Amino acid sequence: MGSQKKRKVYIFDTTLRDGEQCPGASLTPDEKVEVAKQLERLNVDIIEGGFPAASPGEIEALQRVSKAVTKPVICGLSRMLAKDIDAVCEALKFAKRKRLHVFLATSKIHREYKLKKEKSEILKLAVQNIKYGKKFFKDVEFSPEDAARTEHEFLAEVVQAAVDTGATTINIPDTVGYSLPVEFGSLIAFLVKRIPVLGKTVNLSVHCHNDLGLAVANSLAAVQNGANQVECTVNGIGERAGNASLEEIVMAIDTRRDLMNAYTDIHLKEITKSSHLVSHLTGLVVQPNKAIVGRNAFAHESGIHQDGIIKMRETYEIIDPKRIGLSVSEIVMGKHSGRHAFRERLEKLGIKLTQTQLNEAFARFKKLADQKKYVFDQDLEAIVEDQLSEIPETWKFGYLKITSETGMRPQATIGLKREGKTQAATSDGDGPVDACYKAIEKITGMKGRLSHYAIQSVTSGKDALGEVNIKIAFGDREVGGRGTSTDVIEASVKAYLFALNKVCAHLEKKSTSPI
Repeated sequence: MGSQKKRKVYIFDTTLRDGEQCPGASLTPDEKVEVAKQLERLNVDIIEGGFPAASPGEIEALQRVSKAVTKPVICGLSRMLAKDIDAVCEALKFAKRKRLHVFLATSKIHREYKLKKEKSEILKLAVQNIKYGKKFFKDVEFSPEDAARTEHEFLAEVVQAAVDTGATTINIPDTVGYSLPVEFGSLIAFLVKRIPVLGKTVNLSVHCHNDLGLAVANSLAAVQNGANQVECTVNGIGERAGNASLEEIVMAIDTRRDLMNAYTDIHLKEITKSSHLVSHLTGLVVQPNKAIVGRNAFAHESGIHQDGIIKMRETYEIIDPKRIGLSVSEIVMGKHSGRHAFRERLEKLGIKLTQTQLNEAFARFKKLADQKKYVFDQDLEAIVEDQLSEIPETWKFGYLKITSETGMRPQATIGLKREGKTQAATSDGDGPVDACYKAIEKITGMKGRLSHYAIQSVTSGKDALGEVNIKIAFGDREVGGRGTSTDVIEASVKAYLFALNKVCAHLEKKSTSPI
């Protein structure tokens, strides 16, 4: 734990307010309630539920959220306008614990071009409306918008005035994601030195945007320099490039507690559920390589990495996926996977092979991995099932070429191997599969009648493994065949050969049986 006492960092979740401002991410009142309930399970400290002055529907949504969750503080955002503050009052009238969040731009560019006000007017507005808000709320948060681009001395003056007027939390936003971590950390340190109550009796919050991809880094730099609240969103959603990502903030503090000397009260096992819910309801897909909650965050394809993970998880994973609600890390089988990971995966699937069988299966796996990006468990099972068939391969698949043009009958050229020699034939047909089967008949001299043909996907994705099941009658004997491949025509050929080899094995056995 160290000699220095760890500080609690409050998690202020603004998924339902700033996150919802992301284009296309609007939520219905029912959906807001559902997200709020999950945020309560996640154990965030504050939920910023919306901007009540925006619409009557926003007020209704906040009222429903206030009734549905009772543990977190429920917060409403307001401009420095009495009517906005009144709207927050109405929206939060059922909240067990509530907070008013008022904001006012302070940077030179905002003063001159957006507000067209002098510094003295900004100060007056801030004091006047914080006083008005304190009539209805004990808990008032003040944000000097675009603080990161505000002159330091003026920013300190505005913050001091807000503290003196009764603000209980001061939030320092990097509204346009302009800061670098070293300068944002220095800004927080400057304010803490100038106004010592910040981060102590008055909470010091930060709200960083991700325009330069630095929202999380800036937030962590702020925590290291005295901030004790971070405003963030699930999956980092929000305006433009988004906000600081809640899951990244929380896991960085947890994973590097040796350096951060801080903690949060977030229930880590609810992180994955929260991410999935927000993604589902907003329709905003989480990028695969996103930290913590991306599909690939705990996926390993490199053979070297897989070998290390199998021997000792911490070699390539700094976070135990179980901590955030995932069952296990995923060993993604692909062309970079090694023999060790391949054998380990088969064993987990309950498949035991001899060394010879393993070598043959691994060679098949590598060939398949060159054809498709990911090899799933079903692929591995199909590889082994094909290999362990006790049917001798009288005829082995060699190669396949299909020629097909609009308005012309498809043509297939097939090469089959028997006793080490390749034989080839070309034929046309009603379709590519029919052409293939007729070419096989030319080579083998065995004519069959197709009585059943079915195809299905046995794995996921665009490069899914297809499985073809057929039944063919050779004379009075009907046999089944099955073949798998990422190419359905090739799978069809393999299915035919599977059935053909069954017949050949039967004929061979019959010819050698005693009379």
